[in-house]
This record gives sequence, C-alpha cells and structure tokens, in this order.
Amino acid sequence: MIVTGGNSAGDFLKLLGNGKAFGLKHLNYAYQEGEGGIAEALSLVEHFAGSEPICVVLGDNLIQGNIRAAVDSYRRQERGAKILLKRIPDPQRFGVPQLDGKRVVQIEEKPHQPKSEYAVIGIYMYDARVFQIIRTLKPSGRGELEITDVNNAYIEGGEMTWDELEGWWSDAGTFESLLHASNLVAKTGANHQELEHAAEAGAERGDPVRQRAKLA
Repeated sequence: MIVTGGNSAGDFLKLLGNGKAFGLKHLNYAYQEGEGGIAEALSLVEHFAGSEPICVVLGDNLIQGNIRAAVDSYRRQERGAKILLKRIPDPQRFGVPQLDGKRVVQIEEKPHQPKSEYAVIGIYMYDARVFQIIRTLKPSGRGELEITDVNNAYIEGGEMTWDELEGWWSDAGTFESLLHASNLVAKTGANHQELEHAAEAGAERGDPVRQRAKLA
C-alpha cells in the first residue's frame, strides 16, 4: 500500500505501476489531501490493514541493510508497537527516545537537550489498535496529526519495544540529504540481505515524504 499526496502523486504510479517489477501481483494506492501529518496518512490504510499488524516505512528513508530481524521480533511480540532507533551525533534534529534499558520512557520531537544519542527512524510497526489511537489524536501546533503522539500512546500503555538498526540510515527529503543518500548507495549499495562486508556510515536528516508500505 502506497500513500502519497501533492502534485507528484502520479509519479509513484508511473514508477511503480502494479508492482510487477518487484514480484507483486498488484499495489494499492491512497491519496492524502493536504498536509495532515504522517498519522493522518497512516489512517488512510485502515481498510487495507484490517485487523492485521502493519509495518510503516516513510518513503524518504534509505537503509544499508534490512529490517528482517526486527520484523521477526515484532511477530513474536504479538501486540503493541515497535520502533527502530539509530545512534547518531545530532539526534536533536529528529524524534529522540528517552530510554531506561530496553524500556522506552518517552519520545520527544526535536528536543533542544536530547535525553539519548538515538533518533527514531521512519520505520514503525503497529498492531490494529493504531487506528483507534489515531482517532483520539488532536492536531499539533503545526496542524498535523503527529506520529510521535501515536508512539507515545503505545509507550504510555506499556506496549512499545525498540531495536537498533544495523548499518547506515539516511533519508532523501531535502536536496542535501538526497545527495548524501545517493553517495552512500553508490558506495555500499542499499537494502542488503547481509551486512558482513558493508562499511557502516552516518545518518542524515530530511523532511517526511508521505509514502507508506505494508511489509508483511
């Protein structure tokens, strides 16, 4: 399922088609009107997900490896949510978790004084309760339904776990980060099945692109 919006929405259809090039029988698409936030975009896939768990991947995120281990761990978890974290030198540019061992205490969005060295990357796993949580959200100061509020709701319920991503992570939400991500991909490739022979690099920021996929 791809959720997109804006004037370039048709570009995804031209690029991805029905998913045949990726071994899929078909792709589903949804269109987000306006700038309602990531959580609002996620709400558009409720009819697609039904009562099944989902994996949300922001379309501007690129990773060196894969998320297979995290997905397998989440399947064993059976309920709640899971986020992926990456240790970076400037986490204050992202959502930052406060951690107590393996427990997530809270996530702060772009804090001036980060409570950890980790950033929450744009890959999230949720059970079907996520859509109930989204319906309770109020728009933030910028008029959007924030995915950080979704994650904090799971944290408050004691149903959030986390894994640390291996390999580099980047995004392509700005021209600068697109260049950085392109250089990383040119150097090491991306989406590797194994990381034994790949060198780890840094991370770069970006603005969220409203593209989501269910990876099951």
